[in-house]
Amino acid sequence: MRLFVLLVSLLLSVGLVGAAPAKSSPAKSAPAKPAQSRPAPAKPNNSKAKSKTDAQINEQKNALKKLESDLAKKRQELAMLETEERGVLNTISLLDQNLNQTRTYLHELAKSEKMLELAISQLSADIDSLDHKIEDRKAVMRKRIRTLYVNGRSSEAKVLYSLLTQEGNPERQVYWVHHILNQDRDEIDYLQVLIQERDEKKQQEQSHLADLKTLQSKKAVEEKGLVSQMSGQEKMLKSLKQDQNMQRRALQEFEQNQKTMLALIKKLEERRKKEIEEARKAEAARKAREKAAKDKKGKTPPPPPKVTKPKVTVAESVKGPKCTPLEGDIISQYGLQEHPVLHIMTRNLGVEIRGKRGASVRAAAAGTVVMVSEIDGRGPSVIIEHEGGTYSVYGHLKTIRVQEGKEVRNCEEIGIVGDVASLNGIKLYFQVSEGTQTIDPLQWLKTK
Repeated sequence: MRLFVLLVSLLLSVGLVGAAPAKSSPAKSAPAKPAQSRPAPAKPNNSKAKSKTDAQINEQKNALKKLESDLAKKRQELAMLETEERGVLNTISLLDQNLNQTRTYLHELAKSEKMLELAISQLSADIDSLDHKIEDRKAVMRKRIRTLYVNGRSSEAKVLYSLLTQEGNPERQVYWVHHILNQDRDEIDYLQVLIQERDEKKQQEQSHLADLKTLQSKKAVEEKGLVSQMSGQEKMLKSLKQDQNMQRRALQEFEQNQKTMLALIKKLEERRKKEIEEARKAEAARKAREKAAKDKKGKTPPPPPKVTKPKVTVAESVKGPKCTPLEGDIISQYGLQEHPVLHIMTRNLGVEIRGKRGASVRAAAAGTVVMVSEIDGRGPSVIIEHEGGTYSVYGHLKTIRVQEGKEVRNCEEIGIVGDVASLNGIKLYFQVSEGTQTIDPLQWLKTK
């Protein structure tokens, strides 16, 4: 009777049974079946799937937090520019960056929303399945209690006595005795596991529903803000077209950025020539010392190992394989062109290639990274020096993956395309100079 009381108290605690059924005649009740006729229930195990889904949702949450932080910084920069009335190009650039980041943020919010909806749907299906399993176990346990209440454990006692007295395999006898004695405890344990799992999934479902509500609220705010930002950018560009003073300021800023770029290339070329001259003088001094030593001792010292130096000629720069730094449409050509945003005639020192978010930028040819810096009008940029004094420039990078002094191979990844300091979205600024003279990068790429 002790086991019967335990079963009833446990089942009452989880609300699985009501009052005990009326006691009926033993003759009208079926005798308890041997425990071995009922297989042991398998315990649920979906922890791997759960942990994978949780990990994906947490990873997405972290990505959203980073985007929110970046977006807040950019909006703060834009607010400061507007109050200080800084450069026209900087303002347009930041407006465009904010628009792009807002679109990215909305895309990630939608991705998170879909992920949470799928997780909630799966949890709902899991909870329904667990509810059915719990109801099945309830029915089994009610039947068991009724049988114990009517017959007691006389039938199991007979089975146990038979197992212990008959001849046979002792190990098998011990196994079945243990199995019969523990069947009710196993059923209770399994039921508790199911209930605990159902409760955990319910908590997860409530948590995901709260997160989903928050995401949907943020998404609605950002969608409304995106419309406002697009309207603000449109007004800015319209003012630029109509206001001659603003147009003149924009052109001056553009030309100043061009001069800054040319000055950087000139500085790098002067440094290269200085290094070549210093190497020539060092070689001449070495030869002079050798001659003096020979005249003094009357014999020639053993010559040091020869160092082969590359020829310093511009012609060498156009030899060898070339690699297109980024796959995409050319949105701005080299030379005299109408600016796609400012709609004024400008002389472009390079070309602009439309990029996709996350696309890799590659070195157009083998060389040495001579500068990694933020350049006015070009944003985070990399300059590579190739053989013979040719320089290639890569601007508007979101991420830079090389350092100054690093040797890079042809087509080696040097960064990720971005929209920093861009006036019209994600793109790569690509420029090539032979010495201090800029050339058409697209024609240079075709040269073998």
